[in-house]
Amino acid sequence: MSAALAAVRPGALLPILVAVSAARVFGGNLFLGGVIGMMMVHPALMNAWTVTPTNQPAVWNLGLFKIAQVGYQGHVIPVILAVLLMSTVEKWLHKKVPEMIDLFVTPLVTVLVTAFATFVVIGPIFSVLENWVLTGAEWLVTSTGGIGALIMGALYPWTVVMGLHHMYNVIEAGMLSGALGLNIWMPIASAANFAQFGACLAVAIKCRNGKLKSVALPSSLSASLGITEPAIFGVNFRFMKPFIAGVIGGAVGALFGSLTHLGATTYGVTGIPGLLAINNIPVYCIELLISAGIAFIVTTVIWKEDEPKPVPAAAAPAPAAAPTFTAPKTSVIRCANGVVLQPVKGKVIPYTEIPDDTFASGVLGEGVGVEPADELVVAPFDGEISSVADSKHAVGISANDMELLIHVGVDTVNMNGDGFTCLVKEGDKVKAGQPLIRFSRSKIRAAGYSDTVAVLLTNSDDLEGVELGAK
Repeated sequence: MSAALAAVRPGALLPILVAVSAARVFGGNLFLGGVIGMMMVHPALMNAWTVTPTNQPAVWNLGLFKIAQVGYQGHVIPVILAVLLMSTVEKWLHKKVPEMIDLFVTPLVTVLVTAFATFVVIGPIFSVLENWVLTGAEWLVTSTGGIGALIMGALYPWTVVMGLHHMYNVIEAGMLSGALGLNIWMPIASAANFAQFGACLAVAIKCRNGKLKSVALPSSLSASLGITEPAIFGVNFRFMKPFIAGVIGGAVGALFGSLTHLGATTYGVTGIPGLLAINNIPVYCIELLISAGIAFIVTTVIWKEDEPKPVPAAAAPAPAAAPTFTAPKTSVIRCANGVVLQPVKGKVIPYTEIPDDTFASGVLGEGVGVEPADELVVAPFDGEISSVADSKHAVGISANDMELLIHVGVDTVNMNGDGFTCLVKEGDKVKAGQPLIRFSRSKIRAAGYSDTVAVLLTNSDDLEGVELGAK
């Protein structure tokens, strides 16, 4: 295969996407993460897909050792570790470098340090270790009969949870270019993915909570098409027992696929779309039914929906006392468990309009955003402080089974507490209206971030009758 064709292989630019996602998880700058990912697949480096015993890359001669000038197409683990280092270095520099030169020095030094460590240590070592893992996985599937397929069918969902499943593209590409010319890994992945569909569908059918059902049903349909992240992270892994049921179903289905010699003529598709690439459609359909059916049955047997927690009776009024704090009058969230008052003065907006994909998607819970007109966050109800961010920009507060997150600004964790004063600590009992955080809007904006305050019920899916908006 020519270098030009290899460069456009599916997954050739995967390290860039992995790097950006890893930077978000590790709290690093997304753009710097993208730079690290692009650096690892730079066209000046030899494409990893084209390396053969007779086609070896040039090397950098560093005296004591030599480094091959080869990219990391198809690799995942080295990219994640490189971005972890990048995020660590960046955070340390933000704390040590004077603010006046931080904007120039920190990104430059971060990229230089990470680049050197990546190409000298992280890349060469962990790409070899990753290749050993992939070689071991391929050996399990091809040389141990159905046992290896059963093991990998059980392990596959766990690698999805860790974000490492994309590395299997290397195995699939190797199988297609081998003597057999058949991708026998695809039926294993399909069995694992379709089993998560069956488990998620069982939750959707069995549960009585309307919000959970509205999440589980479309997530299960997505999993049937090979996109399992919504089902795994939104439902199955959250409750764990459905996830384990999916692991069992996937293992049995993968065993069946191996014993019946299923294989595909391409890679990158699983589930129902895999019908277009499989070598035996009727047997493949049986594999999918076995996987989903076992997962569905096991989930139905072992998973039980938690009963709604009773709303506590209203406490007897306390003796009259001089109020210490003035509680806000506007409610922004209401549910059967209580009312969340507006914690900071300003314009209330839907949570879907918060300028951050994580908040706006609702993955952290439903709620509202507030475009602040003040610089003081107060307690939105009587409760207990359940968490305080090290960078002082966010607090969690709970009461009556409500778990609320108040997050000042977007990506303000990168400010490392500059411009924030937290007035409470974890475990404090607070009253509605009591000051929690003072913050500087000017410093947030000077740092290039939005000062929108996110007010989110992190367990909104577990609460009944949630209503959003100022009232």
